Amino acid sequence: MLIAHLSDPHLRPRGQLYHNIVDSNAMFLAAIQHLASLNPRPDLVILSGDLVDMGSAAEYALAAEMLALIPLPVLMIPGNHDDREGFRACFGHHAYMAKAGPLHFDVSDLGAVRILGLDITVPGAHHGDMDDAACLWLGARLAEAPDRPTIIMMHQPPFESGIPFIDAYCCRRGARLAEIIARYPAVERILCGHIHRFMQLRFGGTMLVTAPSTTTAIALRLQDNAVPASFVEPPAMLLHHWRPQRGLVTHLVPIGSFQGPLDFF
Repeated sequence: MLIAHLSDPHLRPRGQLYHNIVDSNAMFLAAIQHLASLNPRPDLVILSGDLVDMGSAAEYALAAEMLALIPLPVLMIPGNHDDREGFRACFGHHAYMAKAGPLHFDVSDLGAVRILGLDITVPGAHHGDMDDAACLWLGARLAEAPDRPTIIMMHQPPFESGIPFIDAYCCRRGARLAEIIARYPAVERILCGHIHRFMQLRFGGTMLVTAPSTTTAIALRLQDNAVPASFVEPPAMLLHHWRPQRGLVTHLVPIGSFQGPLDFF
């Protein structure tokens, strides 16, 4: 099973730039075109939040147009720049989308790996939270199929990355998530967005991975007094490849055209 993972495109209304600098719409289109070039073709695409930048109806209308270009199943959760109800209004016709409350989902019929979407966003705020309801929902879903290979997708990562100006907006009470995950060894990955960088660490007995943005990268500044900044680094995506007996391998895939293929050396 091959899963393409995009994150944080921050789409803007047609003709507008992200922070008046970067054409996030064109960069997301390039990511979609890159998806189309993959061989073998992924079984599905997941998108771990911040689909749009301001949560406006115009942004969601354009997002729907762009996502319609992907001829594969697409599973999405909102991020802190999304508007939960605007997200639901635009994409609520998808069978997996919750009709009320947080946009959690449980999709088990697209391949060997079950995908759980965990909406830990806090409407009106930029941090996430493992509140009581999220803990109860996740624990119940994992208990339903404890031996099924599972990926959990959320937006804000539940740990401190060391970048102080983004850590202020992480998912709070992450220890509660770690306690739940530790009871279910079949959880292959926790996948996050939000941080606009690739990071990985061991968490709750499994691996947690953050996806790069298709648009900009949060500056890797680890000083306690670091000034917030971003860079227009090469955009990238993740590919998660699952096989029986081996488990899940995660690949970082730059988006774009590069010299090659060359002779192997």
